[in-house]
Amino acid sequence: MIEGAQTGLRTVLGFDVGGTKTACVEGTAGAEILQRVEIPTNAAQPFSATFPRIVEQAHALIHEAEAAGRIIAAISVSVGGPLKIDEGILINPPHLPGWHHVPLKKRLMEKFPGIPVLIEHDGNAGALAEFHFGVGKGRSDLKHLLFLTFGTGMGAGFILNGQILRGASDTAGEIGHWRLAEDGPLGFGKRGSWESFGSGAGLVELAAQMFPARWTSNTSTRELVESMVANDAEALRVAAVAGKWMGRGLALLIDALNPQAIVFGSLGVALGERVLAPARKVIAEEALPQAAAACELLPSALGKQIGDVAALMAALTDRSIRAVLEEGSGKTDVR
Repeated sequence: MIEGAQTGLRTVLGFDVGGTKTACVEGTAGAEILQRVEIPTNAAQPFSATFPRIVEQAHALIHEAEAAGRIIAAISVSVGGPLKIDEGILINPPHLPGWHHVPLKKRLMEKFPGIPVLIEHDGNAGALAEFHFGVGKGRSDLKHLLFLTFGTGMGAGFILNGQILRGASDTAGEIGHWRLAEDGPLGFGKRGSWESFGSGAGLVELAAQMFPARWTSNTSTRELVESMVANDAEALRVAAVAGKWMGRGLALLIDALNPQAIVFGSLGVALGERVLAPARKVIAEEALPQAAAACELLPSALGKQIGDVAALMAALTDRSIRAVLEEGSGKTDVR
């Protein structure tokens, strides 16, 4: 975080809504985080039970910003899909079972009248964050980047020819729904789906299947990931299997979209080569050699800040909002 931002600075209030936690941040046009608070999402609870606490935290950040002479120019949200992006309606995100059919944009506009509200799919927001402020910062040659959330759930954002790809129904990037195997853990409504192998919840289910005497479906993702990071032998076997299936999915993406970089958020940063090394092996076996050679697999350059920066991206990539931000803060780093 930075301190002492100038009076009159226009900033963005961002929400990073995940299945485990929701972060509320205030950030600048250059994606510098000025304030941050975090609360549990309690995803299985009804939206109506969680939303008031989020609003309370957001009002506290607004109060602090105003006390410092800053102006909140927009509210920006990064949240998992499927959703209707422009309308800001959550359809049925699997990692937020209590948030189905929620008109999130409308509810935020009611609570924060007079402040524009913009919503973006978390995969798209992560891709935009990495493209502008992460692995793509300072790289004029980078035009084709894919981002995989690899967190509580598995979603993706595709930047092709320098532009985000949303698709006809805003569902481009919902790769967690792909069935990679005929059988396997249950994720995104399908056994053997990518989300069942490549998400926090999926890793736990996979571990419970492979080592039922040690792990169950109620094991926390944190506990399992900590065992992997500690290089526990059984945990590493789970990571290796997850990495194999990750590689099969990545090989399909590489062949279809021919990206220059695939960037991994959250668990990709924590686990690194424990998952990526077996994925690389499968890619070498299954993807077109020239496409595989052109593509780097990278953990998020933003690291633990990826969610906070992604929370700002719906606003930072909106032309009208960016113009307002630039009035008070100068040039942004958004291409």
